[in-house]
Amino acid sequence: MRKSTPLLLSAILIWVALGPCLPSAGQDPQEKTDLEYRIGAKDLLEIKVLGEDKLSTTVRVSEDGKISFPYLGEIQVDGLTAAQLEKKLSRLLEEKYIINPQVKVSIKEFRSKRVSILGAIGKQGSYELLGRTTLLEILAEAGGLARDAGKEIIIIRQQADGSNISLKIPVEDLMQKGEAKLNMVLEPDDIINIPADQIVQIYVYGQVKSPGAIQVLKSNIPTLVRAIAQAGGFTERAAKGSVVIRRKDALGNEKEIKVNVKNIQKNKAKDVQLQADDVVFVPETIF
Repeated sequence: MRKSTPLLLSAILIWVALGPCLPSAGQDPQEKTDLEYRIGAKDLLEIKVLGEDKLSTTVRVSEDGKISFPYLGEIQVDGLTAAQLEKKLSRLLEEKYIINPQVKVSIKEFRSKRVSILGAIGKQGSYELLGRTTLLEILAEAGGLARDAGKEIIIIRQQADGSNISLKIPVEDLMQKGEAKLNMVLEPDDIINIPADQIVQIYVYGQVKSPGAIQVLKSNIPTLVRAIAQAGGFTERAAKGSVVIRRKDALGNEKEIKVNVKNIQKNKAKDVQLQADDVVFVPETIF
């Protein structure tokens, strides 16, 4: 099987979907992020006061959303943007110490708003939510879906009452059909799980041009006719009317299914859906 095509397709689809979201030329992505991002616990802030080196500091937000600032003591910063915190500090400093203070706040580490990505993804791990972040944006940041990704993306989200809900996103509808409503905005602490689709084998032997094992995804096991085509098609000596499928049940008991493929090709019979580990044998015609 070729391994590069699904990854390349995944990357192209994500790139196309993200086109309108990418920053325009000349725009500083970090500056845009700082303007939109709302400060939370564990974030690391760099605060500078123009001409007042003693007031300039780097401080981490506490678990209860506060920072300790020279002369002002503890200040609640949770939920503020950098710009809002600049205004708040300027007002507090002007009330007590400095005339028209010039305050600059930069977010050095984003720790309070993160999501986790697990499963069949390029790079599993924890990712920062920088401003308004969508599902496709975080998938792109994580390297795109892996070759063995399944048909669904599952987002586990915590509700206000502490309970969890599972949101199931069909990969085809999101990435191939481009349904915008499925490209949802992520929330802090979301867990994004991309279950892997198991790779299984079917076997095609006898009078086909390339006999042997065929690796397929469990969610996309071929039909009998497709499997024979993947094995190179029938040879000239194939007995198309006497194809046999050998299949084991859950207890390991084997049964044989005889199929007249000529009838399927003439639309007189339905194609047969194969299962994992099926063995297809195409006998040689006696004529």
